[in-house]
Parts: sequence; structure tokens; C-alpha cells
Amino acid sequence: MPLYEHVFMARQDISNAQMDTLTEQFKSIITDNGGKIGRTEYWGLKPLTYRIRKNRKAHYALMNIEAPAAAVAEMERQMGLNEDVIRFMTIRVEEHEEEPSVQMRASRDRGDRPDRGDRPDRGDRPDRGDRGDRGDRGPRGPRFSRDDNTSDEGDA
Repeated sequence: MPLYEHVFMARQDISNAQMDTLTEQFKSIITDNGGKIGRTEYWGLKPLTYRIRKNRKAHYALMNIEAPAAAVAEMERQMGLNEDVIRFMTIRVEEHEEEPSVQMRASRDRGDRPDRGDRPDRGDRPDRGDRGDRGDRGPRGPRFSRDDNTSDEGDA
């Protein structure tokens, strides 16, 4: 059977329990149609790059699926009908990764960062003082109007 990685995003205003229910619902669709779910990961509530259906954040989840194409198509059809699911993407892969996904590794590895040393706070910056006249700059030249490409000074 083909292997798939499936990621879906759900609305920001559903609870974690509702997100678990959604994941179980989609798992059951796959298993009822002769497939298996290898692993599921809940990535959490994350901000979106741009608004999707008036949502600024979304719950993310990943599922590793081993199922016939018909089962995946049925799950995607159900996701399209579900108003809580904002977006989804299914990708066929050659094999599933055994280690945690990049999203899960990134959240765990943040504590392993080295200390940034004795950096002063931004409030400790020295005063830049008065910068003076900046007399080395010349005049800006004539200004042009946007409407008719003529100079505001009348000489162009």
C-alpha cells in the first residue's frame, strides 16, 4: 500500500479535545477503508503567515498514513466538508521517517541553545547624542507631481 504524510490545520477557536476528536474521526475513516495510521503528531496552535478564513492562528496535526488512494480521497473529501478544517495537504512518500518530525524537533531543541553571553540590554546602549546638521547633503532637487509629471516648482 502507498505511504502518505498528511498535515491538516483546524480553526483557532476549537479546543484541544475537539482537535483530538477530529484526528480520531479522520483516523477512523482511514482504518474503515482498509488503511493504517502509523503515527500522529499534534504540533499545537501556531500563527499563520496570512489570514485564512478570518483565522490568524491554527491547530496543526500530522498523520503518517499507509492506505489505498480511495481511503485518502475519502478522508480529504470529509475534510473539505468539515467547517473546522481550514487547510490540508497529503503527500505520497517512499517511506515514513521514524524520528520526530522537524516541527517537533524544533520545539524541543530550543532549550539546547547556547547562552548568548553578556549582551547589554537595549536600554544600556550609549547615547548617540545630537547628530548635528549633516551638512554634507545637497538639495533634493525638483519634486514631481504624480498626476502630470510636472515639477511642483514650475521650472521642469
